[in-house]
Amino acid sequence: MQTTNVRDELIQLRGLRFYYRDWASAKPNAQALVLLHGYTGHARSWDALARTLSPRYRVLALDQRGHGQTDWAPRDQYDTSEMITDLEAFVAALELENFALLGLSMGGLVSIGYAGKRPPQLAKLVIVDIAPEIDVAGLERIRAGVVRNDVFASRDEAVARAREDNPIPPMEHLRHRVEYSLMRRSDGRYTYRYDPALRDPTNPRKGIPADEGWKLVAKIAVPTLLVRGEVSDILSRGVAARMAETIPDCRLVEVAGSGHPVPLDKPDAFAAALGGFL
Repeated sequence: MQTTNVRDELIQLRGLRFYYRDWASAKPNAQALVLLHGYTGHARSWDALARTLSPRYRVLALDQRGHGQTDWAPRDQYDTSEMITDLEAFVAALELENFALLGLSMGGLVSIGYAGKRPPQLAKLVIVDIAPEIDVAGLERIRAGVVRNDVFASRDEAVARAREDNPIPPMEHLRHRVEYSLMRRSDGRYTYRYDPALRDPTNPRKGIPADEGWKLVAKIAVPTLLVRGEVSDILSRGVAARMAETIPDCRLVEVAGSGHPVPLDKPDAFAAALGGFL
């Protein structure tokens, strides 16, 4: 589908070229909403949600370093702290004020780190299925997934793998996410766009230590929505409840039937949950 109100943009930040989608709003002086994808994800995974929200918001979907169409970084520069600084640079470059921030999984950890610094530009926060403490079972599932064969004879083969791994999402949403995750190799086969260094188990990325993460959570000073997938193996109900209690102004919503990637698994229910908050 052709969309007339969206622009594909490139911006130089901290020595890297970043890609983002800028969805204009018909609403005058619309509030900006920045969307941060999860590990292995990309800005185009937000297309359906951005179309839904752009009548009310200027939606900015950013490819984080090493993902999508943004440059790959040096292999030792993928720590969460680097991505938080990237977000700070992006907000400054676009001169955003009074904006809302939504982060899924890895993007949610970046959002926690950013919001925990109490930046004056931030007005609202949505954290999707992540916390300073991550369930071990889900973490191992993700680690096992990224070290599997990542070369496919066709786009359809890659989609079939994704469907085998996750039977929950609507097929059109799954296909859209997978197809924009791929790039063609010189031999005609397909592999993922995101940096191979992010798939290398010998190159671990430093996250936010749990104790530091909980301190940041307690410092979040804007209205916050925490969204959990009902069958998530990443964010347990107990940790989600602790998050909701620790953030001074936080509402917790659980999306029925969804696993960890809530916007992908249950896009309509996720958009509905956002509607009541944003």
